[in-house]
Amino acid sequence: MFYDDDADLHALDGKTVAIIGYGSQGHAHSLNLKDSGVDVVVGLRPGSDSVAKAEANGLRVLDPAAAADAGDVVMVLVPDELHGKVWDEIKGGLEPGNLLLTGHGFSILYGLIEPPQDIDVALIAPKGPGHMVRRQFLEGSGVPGLIAIHQDATGSAQRIGLAYAKGIGCTRGGVFETTFKEETETDLFGEQAVLCGGASELVQAGFETLVEAGYNPQMAYFECLHELKLIVDLMYEKGLAGMRYSISNTAEYGDYTRGKRVITDQTRAAMKQILAEIQSGAFAREWIAENNAGQESFRRMRAEQAGTQVESVGKDLRSQMSWIDTAFHE
Repeated sequence: MFYDDDADLHALDGKTVAIIGYGSQGHAHSLNLKDSGVDVVVGLRPGSDSVAKAEANGLRVLDPAAAADAGDVVMVLVPDELHGKVWDEIKGGLEPGNLLLTGHGFSILYGLIEPPQDIDVALIAPKGPGHMVRRQFLEGSGVPGLIAIHQDATGSAQRIGLAYAKGIGCTRGGVFETTFKEETETDLFGEQAVLCGGASELVQAGFETLVEAGYNPQMAYFECLHELKLIVDLMYEKGLAGMRYSISNTAEYGDYTRGKRVITDQTRAAMKQILAEIQSGAFAREWIAENNAGQESFRRMRAEQAGTQVESVGKDLRSQMSWIDTAFHE
C-alpha cells in the first residue's frame, strides 16, 4: 500500500494533466487535481453539455485531441465502450515520454487501446464513485485506490502515477498495487456476480416472491431493497462478523441456516462460469459486439428493468422520503 508519504505531488510540477471526459470520475479527478495545484485541462467534444459545467468550475476545456496534445499526462475517463473511438482522436497528441492513464483496465487488456511503446501506461482507479472521490477529498480524507503499471518507457510511470493518485486524494486512504489483468477481471466479476448483477437479481427475486405470495408491495420493497443499505453499511464498517453481531439473534440464525439454500452449489458454479467468460475475453467480445451493433439489446434490457413493479413502488416510496436525494436518478 502507498500513502501520502510515498507520493510526491511535485512530480507533476511543470506538467499539464489532460482529463478526457467530465462524468462521475472525470469531474472529481479534474477538480481534486486543480485544488491540489495541478495544471488541468479537460477534453470534451464541442457541444457537450459538460463543457459549460467544467468551465463554470474554473477549468480550461479543449476538444479531446487538443487536450491530449496539451497534456503530459492524459487520463481517459469516458465509458469503456467509447475508449476505442476516443483513442483514435487523441493518440496523435501523445508524445514519447508522456503518461497515458485509464481508470479501468478494460480497454488496454482487451485491445481497444493499443499504445505505442515509447509512452508510459498506467492505471489509477479510485475504489468509489466520483461523487465520493470529490466529497471525501473536500472533507480531508480520501477514497482508497489502485495503481497498476502496464508500460514503463521512462522509468517514472509509478512515481508520476502516485503523484496523480495523491492529487485526487487516493493516497490519503491508501493505494494498492495491482496489475491491469487483476484489476479488470476482479472488477468485472464483482460487478456481474455480486455488486450489480447478483445483488439486483436477488433483490428483485425476493420482492417478487413476497408480492406473488400476496404481501403488500410496499412491505416487500422495504424488506428486500430499502433495508439492504443498513446491512451493507454494517458489512462495510465491521465486516460480516460485525454485521452479524449487530443484527438480532433470529436474523443471524436465519443467515447461517438459510443463506446457503439461496446461494447454492449451482450458484457458485455459475459464478465460476462468469469468471471463466471474463478471463477468456468472451464477455469483453460480447460487450464490444453489442456496442458495435448499436446497443439494441442493452437499451431494451434497460427499458424492461425500468418498467418493473419494484421500480414503480420504489419511486413512489422514495418520493415520500425527504431525507433521500432522488434527483440523480429521477
